[in-house]
Amino acid sequence: MSYQQPYQAPERRIPKCPLCENQEFQQEEGRLDSRWGFTTHRLTLLICTNCRYILQFYDKHSIWDFD
Repeated sequence: MSYQQPYQAPERRIPKCPLCENQEFQQEEGRLDSRWGFTTHRLTLLICTNCRYILQFYDKHSIWDFD
């Protein structure tokens, strides 16, 4: 009989704040519209809990998305 190790999820890489090097963030979802409003970009925002610096991450964009 062999012993199996329990599954461990891969470790999530957490960025460091470029200002204070803190690694604790508040995560929010945001939306950025173009100047004329034809395109919408959905963003993931990480807000540093120490200095409140905002890191923005962008994955996809959608056209004619008026949600």
